[in-house]
Amino acid sequence: MPTTTLTRRELNRATLARQMLLSRERTAVVRGIERLVALQAQLARPPFIGLWSRLEGFRREELVRLVRRREVVRAPFLRGTLHLVSAKDYLALHPVMAPVHHAAVRSILRDRADALDVARLVAEARAYFDEEPRTMDELRDHLAALHPEGDVRAMALAVRMHLPVVQVPAETAWGYPGTADFAPAASWLGAPFGEGGGPRALVLRYLASFGPATAADMQTWSGVSGIKDVLRSLGDQLCTFRDERGRELFDLPDAPRPPADTAAPARFLPDYDNVLLAHDDRTRIIAGEHRARIVLSANLRILPTFLVDGFVAGTWGIERKKASATLVIEPFEALSRAAREELAEEGEALLRFVEEDAGAFEVRFDKGGAAKAPAARAKGDGAAKAPAARAKGDGAAKAPAARVKGDGAAKAKAARANAPAARAKGDGAAKAPAARAKGVAKEQRRR
Repeated sequence: MPTTTLTRRELNRATLARQMLLSRERTAVVRGIERLVALQAQLARPPFIGLWSRLEGFRREELVRLVRRREVVRAPFLRGTLHLVSAKDYLALHPVMAPVHHAAVRSILRDRADALDVARLVAEARAYFDEEPRTMDELRDHLAALHPEGDVRAMALAVRMHLPVVQVPAETAWGYPGTADFAPAASWLGAPFGEGGGPRALVLRYLASFGPATAADMQTWSGVSGIKDVLRSLGDQLCTFRDERGRELFDLPDAPRPPADTAAPARFLPDYDNVLLAHDDRTRIIAGEHRARIVLSANLRILPTFLVDGFVAGTWGIERKKASATLVIEPFEALSRAAREELAEEGEALLRFVEEDAGAFEVRFDKGGAAKAPAARAKGDGAAKAPAARAKGDGAAKAPAARVKGDGAAKAKAARANAPAARAKGDGAAKAPAARAKGVAKEQRRR
């Protein structure tokens, strides 16, 4: 039988359906996270925005509560990068990721790895973290004291890649401070790691969240090698297609694959959203000519973006001045009047979610430019250092309707935020490993 060819738009709609971006879905927050496998979390705030864009009625305090109850953790996970993941999935899937983390040490350190007694370093670090949660900076100081002649950065990297650790939540609105403490995962969760079905289970989870996809897509997302062998072992559990370039695509037989003309609403995605990073070929979600405008090569930051008709159409940012909050939308190309009105309404709701304590809200459309941070980050998104502490809930407040500015856009309807909560003071870039055996050496070295 001839293999069905899926167009770029069909791949786009299939991915959006699985990512809950064709319509918000009502489901438990933990279930939503597990549907996505994990949410990339180099910064504390983006996973909250990612869930707000996908889950009906999502409230910030729900996720904070899950983090405090240790049902959700923030930890080095896929490719050694910080992710927010359910505790259940972390325990089941981390063993599949571990070989990638271990190989990254050799890939990054090369000959420097030969001088390391990894087993000893891991034992020393586990004992140190078990005394009380501590930062990675404190770990480096501790290792330097134990091994005055040692290569401290190499030792710390080996520990991060070999000792499963999780970050400890703190008393901030977004759950974690800019520099968070770490604790051994086994001690924090009080449960053993499982086998979780190995790479086969990981591939099936990936396809449920991001398929249809090529073997290269799956390897890019996971960093796990030998994906082709895993796909062959799954046999009749999978179906196959071709993309417009003739590449073989794998998928679950019963997974959703909506028609190409399925309506896709405007959606705002946070920094580092996994839907932008989960494929080797990302043209199903962002045009090749626009990719450099959201990926900042200087620091490997992935800018927050918005979707129009299912594809990335520009970047956004939030400016906060005293009691006033402004969402700045920078499209790559001219937008239709209908798209601008939809973005303005959705954008106001986003603004109220992120900056709930503001007294005035505005949505502004700016002209697109070269790749850069599109607007000043909201207060509380910097790399603030803070001690680990228990998180607490946030209150809600009402605010007047937002104004819309820029190129004649119609005034947005007053929108009620799905999840109002207090603004963060200290959501920043956590220091954590970001490496896999191949292709992430640059990212890890900058840390």
